[in-house]
Amino acid sequence: MILFGESLNVISRVIGKEFKEADPAKRNPVPIQEEVLRQKELGMDYIDINLGPAKKFGTELMPWVVNVVQEAVPGMPLLLDSSNIDAIEAGLKVCKPADQPHIINSIMARPERYEKMVPLAAQYDADFVALMWGPEGLPRDENERAALAVELIYFANEAGVANERIWVDGIVTPVNIQQQQLMSLMNFQMMLEEIAPGAKSTCGLSNISNGPPEHLRGILNQTYMVMLEKYGMKSVISDPLDKQLTAIAKGQRQDIVDLIYGMMDGNEPDIAGLDKELQDYAKTYKVIMGETLYSDSWLEI
Repeated sequence: MILFGESLNVISRVIGKEFKEADPAKRNPVPIQEEVLRQKELGMDYIDINLGPAKKFGTELMPWVVNVVQEAVPGMPLLLDSSNIDAIEAGLKVCKPADQPHIINSIMARPERYEKMVPLAAQYDADFVALMWGPEGLPRDENERAALAVELIYFANEAGVANERIWVDGIVTPVNIQQQQLMSLMNFQMMLEEIAPGAKSTCGLSNISNGPPEHLRGILNQTYMVMLEKYGMKSVISDPLDKQLTAIAKGQRQDIVDLIYGMMDGNEPDIAGLDKELQDYAKTYKVIMGETLYSDSWLEI
């Protein structure tokens, strides 16, 4: 599993302070560079630079951040993440060659967005994340996701961007309010290879645990990542501090993967015979699948 480090974010207390500073002379690059070095050491494969809206001075800020990051981790591929299209282009202009193509994160499945942004991917030889957020918002099911994917990917192909340069994000939703959408996304993952051969996939993994208590977020993220990977997910936007998730993603916890894959294949384990750690993953799988009613105490039952 490829990991996109998510912590270089405008909502971060430390990093966000530098991103919100309007005067370039007052910005401190050190916290940013320390963070990206930490992410690299923790096993992240890409760095996601998330400026948020960046409406006021995004066209100046994005290239500054890109240069600061590239100075610290030369050759590491970046995701440029902002709703400000001009800021994205300003960042692409200063991106230096990396081990993998840089990525525009993301392009919504809305004509007013993709008609402007897909040509940037072609012009600057960048990959892009195709976000399945359409004119009516979140798709209702896997079929609506598929229709949006076909529309956006067809446009990209016509613009000269091959499927192999596209990372499809079907959108992860919180487990405690939109459980059925989690199943829909997995169904969509199974359809993706037929819809767009060669296209890759990604997701904002931590959305599944947005709402549950902090102590439950890690195991939700980890379990769902394994489930998505079985159906073809190639990458996730990941919390670099979740070392267990990184270990699972990098093939170091095959016992956890085998348990979850087995349950997905219909092999019900003797949960009482598992150790406590694996019991927790089995219980979490059942919650995600809707076999157990969601509550904040599912690990205690």
